[in-house]
Amino acid sequence: MNLGGGAATLDHDLVTQLLLSRGVAPEDVERHRNPSLRAFLPDPSQFRDMDAAAERLAQAVLTQERVTVYGDYDVDGATSAALLIRLLRDLGLDAGYYIPDRLLEGYGPSGAALVRLAEEGSSLIVTVDCGAMAHEALGMAHAAGVDVIVVDHHKCSAELPLAAALVNPNRLDESDTGAAHGHLAAVGVAFLLAVAIVRTLRQRGFFDGRSEPDLFALLDIVALGTVADVAALHGLNRALVSQGLKVMARRDNIGMAALIDASRLSRAPTCSDLGFALGPRINAGGRVGESTLGVRLLITEDPDEARAIASQLSTLNEERRAIEAEVQEAAEAQIAAQHNRAVLTIAGHGWHPGVIGIVAGRIKEKTGKPTLVVALNADEHGNGKGSGRSIAGVDLGAAIIAAREHGLLVAGGGHAMAAGLTIAEGKIDALGDWLDKQLGSTVSVAMANQAMLLDMAIAPGGLVPALVETMESAGPFGVGWPGPRIAVGPVRLVKADVVGTDHLRLIVRGDDGTSFKAIAFRAANSEMGQTLLHATHQRRLWLAGRAKIDDWTSRPAAELHLEDAAFCD
Repeated sequence: MNLGGGAATLDHDLVTQLLLSRGVAPEDVERHRNPSLRAFLPDPSQFRDMDAAAERLAQAVLTQERVTVYGDYDVDGATSAALLIRLLRDLGLDAGYYIPDRLLEGYGPSGAALVRLAEEGSSLIVTVDCGAMAHEALGMAHAAGVDVIVVDHHKCSAELPLAAALVNPNRLDESDTGAAHGHLAAVGVAFLLAVAIVRTLRQRGFFDGRSEPDLFALLDIVALGTVADVAALHGLNRALVSQGLKVMARRDNIGMAALIDASRLSRAPTCSDLGFALGPRINAGGRVGESTLGVRLLITEDPDEARAIASQLSTLNEERRAIEAEVQEAAEAQIAAQHNRAVLTIAGHGWHPGVIGIVAGRIKEKTGKPTLVVALNADEHGNGKGSGRSIAGVDLGAAIIAAREHGLLVAGGGHAMAAGLTIAEGKIDALGDWLDKQLGSTVSVAMANQAMLLDMAIAPGGLVPALVETMESAGPFGVGWPGPRIAVGPVRLVKADVVGTDHLRLIVRGDDGTSFKAIAFRAANSEMGQTLLHATHQRRLWLAGRAKIDDWTSRPAAELHLEDAAFCD
């Protein structure tokens, strides 16, 4: 592919084809080419309880009530809490925060904590990224006389908990507009609430003589939470992340800038960086450290505090990696015994509950099957704490809610691609059997549809930085909006070796004399990895994967992140 003469037209045509192949209607291409909030932001009032939530929070601002934001310990929870705290601070209200400890308190609001916050003076509590299924806890808060607003995105049951307002696009009684935004992360829902709050205060004349808060400046936080929570990057989420990356590049948020520096990024972060560099550091605080670190980092105005917290999170992230490796090795030893299962249900004693979600994701990627990983004897009652990751086409969150209603779980919930649960050890086998029965056919269909779709095939000489940059302009890419996948060939192996812990690195050369590097992460011991490591250099092959820029050298070059390979002679 030549990106020289006539490049502008060719770039335009390539991006158009990428957009069309991702389901964009021809008449809607221009809106998706440069996704903006103006083009994608819905009227917040179209969501159930949004106006009630905005009115209640506006009243709290006007009367200077004591408000506490009750978050979750993951990135979505931390960013959702930070967004509302920063907004309320800009509106003149210094809200507090409460983040539960993953090991001591578990997921979601506890009634004891809500009542304690009420006794300490909070008249309004806003739960973010949790609360949609907290019937008992919210009932206790209501009895204590404190109002609770729930801002969530997890699956709901038909019966909703008692709350002053429950804003969640995945409510079963949600409007058509709201339900169409069920892919939003909680931080995206929180941003819509922020828009509604400012509009309500504007209507009340609050901004007469004072400036309105810059909601656009909060989009870096929204982008981080959205990508790290693996929310589908289509529609509004694409606009939030696309614009959020631009805000992040300005480094206006002191804590975010410190996080970028701690991640050793010397350039503006990309969508991939949010998921693999920034997000894991925020998550590390909730997984193996102190649950409040993420929120504290994202709301601080003190550069020294920001650097200290970011450094602490990086240290915790290294600790998390070591713990994760141990749990993953033990969990993978159980895979063979479950080869007939549609949903892998893996459990073990002594596993750290803070890393089981990551391990579930790793095994899901390796096997192509939805996976639940359970840390046994993880709470004071001897119950197991589990985390699951699913594949496209299999709604794991709905299945876990149904399993809870069936009496198999102590607690559980989630969304399509991820779920959490609490289970008695003696019911794990029964859960596995039940999930097989409920999801077996769905998993079979989903796995059968997991063909590798290619956007283009090119000669080795066409793999150049200009091509990668053009394709990237159709992003941001992620779940629901996959990055371009290309085939490059034919090529011959020049070198194949293992780098890092389990990464396969190839140097290949095409018939046109062009050489490039390909790398397959965590694939050295896979069937593909072992085949390529022992292949003769005379055989020709095609490589498939995603083209990226290798910017670790003085002269950036294009490389291929390898996903599959096929010999052609």
